[in-house]
Amino acid sequence: MQHRSAQIGALIRAQCSRLPAWTGEAVRFLVGGVLNTVVGYGCYLLLLHWVHYEIAYALAYAISIAVSYVFSAAVVFRQPLRMNAALRYPLVYLVQFLLGLVLMRALIEVLHTPAWVAPVLVSVCTIPVTFLLSRVIVRAA
Repeated sequence: MQHRSAQIGALIRAQCSRLPAWTGEAVRFLVGGVLNTVVGYGCYLLLLHWVHYEIAYALAYAISIAVSYVFSAAVVFRQPLRMNAALRYPLVYLVQFLLGLVLMRALIEVLHTPAWVAPVLVSVCTIPVTFLLSRVIVRAA
């Protein structure tokens, strides 16, 4: 039985080695996105005990950007933390937000997508852009 699992493990490793180098980064990025969402929401809920919801949301959002940068640099792209990259990293979220607004408008007003579906489609469309921008900023020297 152990021999069979070793063979399966070797086969999986061989197949994974054929994937482009950025595939692992993309998977780690998606996992990081889920974890960051949980952290951001947890911070929001925690902050609600002490501050108004608008302040809690703003603080949790800022914390999420910082956590996202650290996770992206250290885990996703395996780069050292750098002050210049950390200061530019919020631009990723600005671009994501603005692109999301444009896509929401196009989906709802031009393509007549239901308003409750549009945010999901926007997220699917903006994830690759967010990944690429994050990659460029974190990897820049």
